[in-house]
This record gives sequence, C-alpha cells and structure tokens, in this order.
Amino acid sequence: MATSNRAITGLDHVLVGVRDLDAARSGFARLGFNSSPKGKHIGWGTANYCIMLDDDYIELLGIVDAEKFTNGLDRFLEKRQGMMGLALGSGDPHITRDAWREAGLASAEFRPLRRLLESPDGDIDVAFENVMLDRADCAGVPLFACHHLTPELLRRPGWTSHPNGARRLRSVTVLVPGVEQVADTFTRLLGRSALTRTDDVVTAHAGTTTILLTSPGDAALLHPAFDWPDEVDEPILAVLEIETGNSAKARRFLDVQGVPYGVETDGGLTVQPDEAFGVALEFTPGETLR
Repeated sequence: MATSNRAITGLDHVLVGVRDLDAARSGFARLGFNSSPKGKHIGWGTANYCIMLDDDYIELLGIVDAEKFTNGLDRFLEKRQGMMGLALGSGDPHITRDAWREAGLASAEFRPLRRLLESPDGDIDVAFENVMLDRADCAGVPLFACHHLTPELLRRPGWTSHPNGARRLRSVTVLVPGVEQVADTFTRLLGRSALTRTDDVVTAHAGTTTILLTSPGDAALLHPAFDWPDEVDEPILAVLEIETGNSAKARRFLDVQGVPYGVETDGGLTVQPDEAFGVALEFTPGETLR
C-alpha cells in the first residue's frame, strides 16, 4: 500500500558504494548472496551488480569510468565504502514529485535513468523514472524515489534465490546528529502517520521496511554487536538488517566460507563491516511479509 498520498510503496533498494565492483560481487557471494549481471548506467561512469530479493534489493555500485559523471560516488569513496543511499519505491513519480513539493521539498525533480545488463543473449535495457532531492532537503540523508519502467526485466530465475536464505530488507539504521530535524524531513517524505517514536529513536515505516533514525548512543543499544562513534556530524547509513527464511542455512553457509559472525539471542547473525565492504549486516530469522 502506498504511503499517504505520496505514492511511496516502500524501500525499493539500498545503494552500497564500493571501490572494486567485481571484488564486491565476489565478497557478497562469499556471504551467500547471488547477484544479477553487471549493469552499466547509460551516459554515466558507474556500473552495478544488484542482489535481488523478493520485493527489494541491494545495489552494489562502483566506478568504471572516472572521466564520466559518477553522481557523487567518487566523493563518497574518498571517505569510505558502505551504504550510501536509500531509494524509496514510487508507484507514480508524478504524484510523488508533486506531493514532495507541496510538503516543502522544493528540489524534487525527475531524472530518468537507464542501464544495460550484460547478457549472453544481448544486453538487457532497464529503465527508471527517479524523483531526486537535494541533500539539503533530506536533512543530509541521501535518498530519492525510484519508479521502475521495466520491472519485469529485473527478476529472473535464480536471481532472487540466495544460499543464505535472504528474503527482504527488514530495516536500515541511520545515525543522525539530531533526531528532530531528520524526523521532520521524514514526515514530509512519508507523512506523519508513517512515523512512530520510542524515546529518542524515530521509526519511519516504508512499506514492510523500517528506517530507524537514531543517535550513535541509541544505536549502541539497538545493535550492541557493532562499534559506534561517540557522535556524528552528518547522517550515516549504518546497519542493514536482512530477513532470512532460514538462519540455520545462513549460518552453515558462512561456516563453509570461513566468514566470522556473531550469534544473537534470537538466533540472528551479525557480520562486521570489514567483512561486507563497509556494511554492518544483521541476518534476522522470520517469515517474509506479504
């Protein structure tokens, strides 16, 4: 169901910036993720591999031609690797753009995007109509809305089946320097009814995925398996929680691959950022929501 009158359907995908794209694909395969073929953005200097889940996905994004437009990926990679952006799904980009502008997000504007997926039978041309926002309009949280023009081309047999049993994106935790300002922004993005608050943690509901907006101190309580800075001066996409249909299967696969992990009290698994190209990963057992 779309959020409020903004036509937001959920969290479509997360973007993970990496310095070596093929190494990242191999590294995530070691964690139990299959991926779609390499896709090159037409007219840009970037390419990706996508880890397609049931209804959302993880985009591994790298630079293949530094002389071309990289949409800020080069600046991000100068600092670190890891999660660098959130793409909200839009059922109708015109409704999303107009609603965001009415909510005071004046920079909302269309940006079409196409990429070619490598295939033995010829490249597959996939297309999107994105609604972009200036970082200032998002309180520093890097996000945009993504509308798929060719969704039927993105999920092929085998692309959504993963040795670790991954099924969907369950949550993303964002470290923020000030919860109030970011909460106001997400109210504009998703509508007031999409937000709930527990003490100083704001939860934004995007479809079946939650986006947790929190200080580093509260993040340490929510995710004690990871190390956290004392404070941040800009929002940082910190933890990606993935629901797996079979946590025992995930554990066996990581054992075979020799990947170190932690075991949570609920049977979930944690993988440190240095094993996942800067992403702090949590695998949580449970049934995928439909």
